[in-house]
Amino acid sequence: MAPGRVVAAILAGGEGRRFRPYTEIIPKPMMPVGPEEKPILEHIIQWLSRHGIRDIILLVGYRWRQIRNYFRDGGYWGVTIRYSVDTDEYRDTGGALVNAYRRGLIEGYDRVLVWYGDILASVNVSDLLSRHEEWGADATLVLASRYQVPVGVAALSPEGDIVELQEKPWLDLKVTIGVLVLESDVIPRSHRALGNSFDIMSHMIPWMIREGMKVRAYIYEGPWYDVGSMERYAKFDPAILQGFIS
Repeated sequence: MAPGRVVAAILAGGEGRRFRPYTEIIPKPMMPVGPEEKPILEHIIQWLSRHGIRDIILLVGYRWRQIRNYFRDGGYWGVTIRYSVDTDEYRDTGGALVNAYRRGLIEGYDRVLVWYGDILASVNVSDLLSRHEEWGADATLVLASRYQVPVGVAALSPEGDIVELQEKPWLDLKVTIGVLVLESDVIPRSHRALGNSFDIMSHMIPWMIREGMKVRAYIYEGPWYDVGSMERYAKFDPAILQGFIS
């Protein structure tokens, strides 16, 4: 597969209900993190810019004007930013992609780098895109090589006695972290098959697998953080992602 044009699509349209009451004032992607208290979304955009991604679509909805008023056209970060505003007709993460596609924002691009707007991860984007092209994949999902369970895990005897207890253990599981590459022609095909509203991970990727498309794994060994709830946000340590957080 020859190298092609890439556009990044960042999902930043959710209501952030687990961040209430704060998100009654600001959208979740604009929550500040790191010593400079930059918005989560700004760290993601800076990271993509460092890896040569120049074209970005922000898939926005809830309080989207705050995001637009902050980032404008993206020139300050060396990128071009365009906006696709969610509608009632096209819902969920897959619907947001379809909406952007139907508005012509993905036209002319060979593939789409999808990044969830509450995920911080030092993924080598340049290598990810190179591998995707090398593999000739229809989709390449970034997978963490292990996962830390957020609660204690107990082992029981046949009689029901607790014989071992591990607090928040790390498990050898390959888990998605909300970063993936899609060939752009997959989006209209998924729209025809799945309709206007569907989830990328729950519906689109399983559909692609059933259809026999090439879905590859890109194993990521580095740190990542899902800033998906107030509890996780409050416990976030910027040192975990030194280099990503600036």
